Amino acid sequence: MTDIFPYNIIDRYYPIDNTLKNILVTHSRQVREHALSVDRRHPELHLDTQLLSDGALLHDIGIFLTHAPSIGCHGDYPYLMHGYLGACMLRKEGLESLARICERHTGTGLTKDSIQKAGIPIPINDYLPETLEEQVICYADKFYSKSHINQSRTPEQTAQSLAKWGQQCVRRFLEWHEIFG
Repeated sequence: MTDIFPYNIIDRYYPIDNTLKNILVTHSRQVREHALSVDRRHPELHLDTQLLSDGALLHDIGIFLTHAPSIGCHGDYPYLMHGYLGACMLRKEGLESLARICERHTGTGLTKDSIQKAGIPIPINDYLPETLEEQVICYADKFYSKSHINQSRTPEQTAQSLAKWGQQCVRRFLEWHEIFG
């Protein structure tokens, strides 16, 4: 796969250059650069650089199906479903490893309990990042918000923003920061 590949997928689902596509591409590039910087700093992890690049560019592919008007999403589904929806899209494309990245990047991963508590209408399952590449992309994603596209968070700000989802999410992020930071 080449750098052109993820953009072909993005263009298929986001054919019009508009605010939403700009937010998606800008955010995804930020996440990709952060993930690739982890790869450069930690060669001992033996990360799949191409999977990191492609996964970071496609991790949010499903946002257009959700309802988040502040970032130009006018779909029918709750925003917290975007990872699951993106995974369904990429599975139809035959891209299982990229689908797993999509469905496992929300928060620091979703557990059965968190899905039930939040009432997210997806199959009750654990969607926690398992591979190092899934973890790195999930970690890198937490530093950038699509609502504040030109800003990045510090690790402390990121941990604070995750606190609303519970201390387990904060702990998972801080564990990743020890490894990837």
